Amino acid sequence: MNTKEFVKWVLAVLCGLFVWGIVKAIFFLMMIGSFATSASSVSSSAPVLPKEGVLVMDMANLVIAEQSSESMPSLSLTSLSSLGSTMTQTIGIYDAVRAIHKAAEDPGVKLILLKTDNVATDIANLSEIRRTLTDFRKSGKAVVAYGEAFTSGSYYIASVADKIYTTSHHGGNTFMLGLSGRMIFLKDLLDKLGVNYQLIRHGKYKSAGEMYIKNAASPENMEQNQVMIDSMWETIAKETAEARGISTDSLNFFIDNLSISFPEDMVKHNLADGILSVEEYKDKMASLAGKDKYKDVKFFGLKEYADAKVKPNTSAKKRIAVIYANGNIVEEDDPSNISGDRFASIISKVRADSTIKAVVLRVNSPGGTVLAASKIKEEIDLTRKVKPVVASYGGYAASGGYWISNSCDHIFSDATTLTGSIGCFSAIPEFGKTVKDIAHVNVTPVNSHKHSDMLSLMRPFDAEETAWMQEYVDDIYTNFVNIVAEGRDMTYEAVDEIAQGRVWTGADALKIGLVDELGTLEDAISYAASMGGNPDVSAWNVEGYPKPLTIVEQILNQLGGKNSTEEAVANVLEGTPFEGIAKSLLSWQKTWTKGNGQLVFARLPYEIEIR
Repeated sequence: MNTKEFVKWVLAVLCGLFVWGIVKAIFFLMMIGSFATSASSVSSSAPVLPKEGVLVMDMANLVIAEQSSESMPSLSLTSLSSLGSTMTQTIGIYDAVRAIHKAAEDPGVKLILLKTDNVATDIANLSEIRRTLTDFRKSGKAVVAYGEAFTSGSYYIASVADKIYTTSHHGGNTFMLGLSGRMIFLKDLLDKLGVNYQLIRHGKYKSAGEMYIKNAASPENMEQNQVMIDSMWETIAKETAEARGISTDSLNFFIDNLSISFPEDMVKHNLADGILSVEEYKDKMASLAGKDKYKDVKFFGLKEYADAKVKPNTSAKKRIAVIYANGNIVEEDDPSNISGDRFASIISKVRADSTIKAVVLRVNSPGGTVLAASKIKEEIDLTRKVKPVVASYGGYAASGGYWISNSCDHIFSDATTLTGSIGCFSAIPEFGKTVKDIAHVNVTPVNSHKHSDMLSLMRPFDAEETAWMQEYVDDIYTNFVNIVAEGRDMTYEAVDEIAQGRVWTGADALKIGLVDELGTLEDAISYAASMGGNPDVSAWNVEGYPKPLTIVEQILNQLGGKNSTEEAVANVLEGTPFEGIAKSLLSWQKTWTKGNGQLVFARLPYEIEIR
């Protein structure tokens, strides 16, 4: 790319972002009035449900997240082109679990219908929902799954059902291909642009930052990724195969040989119980619901059922606080991430509240800045001196996520959780060549001391500066290992052997002592209740912190400019082949730019999407 082409490309991107900003502003202004009105009406009264019917979990329009929130569509080309479609609803994992338990006891709920296409929930939460649906079936009621295009993720949740049906429509292919992670390497692009990243790290497996200095994965990075993916798949395959009465070897054979492409293949290999046309599907639903005609069947969604049926026990004098540490760990006050000072303040207030007798720290974080993590951990340790703190791990509890939680009284993890990653790094870019050779700008420093312009980003580190940064990183690594050794009652040497920045699944972390038990958020809350003096969870008022943003607050947050231009680009690319890459880079950007000048990070090098 020559200078002229580069300038044209930059101008095109800026123009696109400007236009997108206008479109986004107009869209929000159009929607803010109706959202504000609907939000106030929804919060003032619970949904009115039919006396009986089918509870539907349509995974294309239902996100099982960490916390419930008021639903708001994302701003993307996809959402702008389908404003009349069903709005995606977000329900917290604990609310979802309690709703399913309630449905098992509710005579008005005849069965649960799982529509599994386009599932957008992480594997750890799917695992907890799957276990809860297994409990639901023990009530004698059925769970029926229907899918038109199964993937590995959607079939994993579907496999819990009593019966699985698929479509007779052409194009209803199956894309069960196993699991695949994605590592992005930018060295070739950065070399072309003249950008030099200076990566300083401790831990041979600490691959965070490799994306900037390599064009392929290091052997250690490939090793840990392969072990991690294999461990995750072992858990998923075992549960899936057992549910369908086949061997894991058979399931793996079908996938490796692309033997389950069409609906007929699904039935042939006992992965589905039938192929239904539209009319057959309607007849089946009517029959299962005990109705003569499909039009007489009443359907209601999990979110509206939870809103109507799942209520906090506000009369309880004792409370359990569930603190949701969800997102990147950052210094900046960002409501969509784990802000160090804000979370430290929340934990401090929880500790001071005498009516809160136990705490659950729910972690779903790939990590972030060391300083913010240190602030949060300090408050957790102070809280443990006056009341029990139990950890529950979601999809991620790695690096900084493990830093803040390893000293908790008991740690529950999902088998597929990505955790550990005990290591740290500093990755500082240097744009001197870019500025000089591409932008044709000359920068001359004026310094008071020898190293005053060390962090100007306009020149590379010299040998003395590199050694100084390495010493800084090594010291933080030593501190991290000591923290884990104390928190897990292990020796420094034992922790160092399994640290080195290596990422482990929850199943493997249990074997090496990084977690105490494989279990769910519900298990963690039950354990906290026992530690608080009463094992009966129904006797407690379980409250979540921080309080989720309302629709109005989400809109004001957007209009207030909290979304970066990078996030706008990621939203625009939704539904395109570049969506995953854009979102991965955005996640990294949030950690970097919201570190408020922090140089060292404890952060997972990637995030895994299961499709």
